[in-house]
Amino acid sequence: MDNERENMKIMIETSARHVHLCQKDLAALFGANYRLHKRKDLSQPGQFACLENVIIKGSKGEVKATILGPLRPKTQVEISLTDARKIGLSPPIKESGHLNNAAECTLVGPNGEVALKNCAIIAKRHIHLDPATADKYKLKDNDTVNVKVNSADRTLIFGDVVVRVSDTFSPAMHIDTDEANAAGVDGLTFGEIIECIC
Repeated sequence: MDNERENMKIMIETSARHVHLCQKDLAALFGANYRLHKRKDLSQPGQFACLENVIIKGSKGEVKATILGPLRPKTQVEISLTDARKIGLSPPIKESGHLNNAAECTLVGPNGEVALKNCAIIAKRHIHLDPATADKYKLKDNDTVNVKVNSADRTLIFGDVVVRVSDTFSPAMHIDTDEANAAGVDGLTFGEIIECIC
């Protein structure tokens, strides 16, 4: 890696289990004309965590998950491998929005429940970059990189990290709770992009 690519720091955020809902499923779970209530803004512009939760049900059990807004064209459930094994789901590891052959599950809300096919995934670890930062780091959309996370006693290199570039993004790397625990991620943490497998 040349000098211009050295010290490419990226903030790492832990993405706990969550659900993105479409309008139809929101109405089925919470009632007609229901509107989500924002709890807090997230690092990605326009994205927010809601006060509302839903239950994700599998063949062996269930877990509660936060809803993230805004609404999407199709409902998507994102859980960790530990969650999936606990409740009896077998979701594939996929990028967000890539729901072909995703697992099925049932969502339960205060007004009803919906059984959904092709909705549940384990999100592939990824980095959000705006075009200016991507250009600075000499990276482009859909590149794959390795990221080193230095932590006390649990330094780890994450491979197969997909780069996503958009002018609607703010620089951040997203990993799930299993990955964060494996690397000892706690509080504000930065990783270093050490290799591009373009």
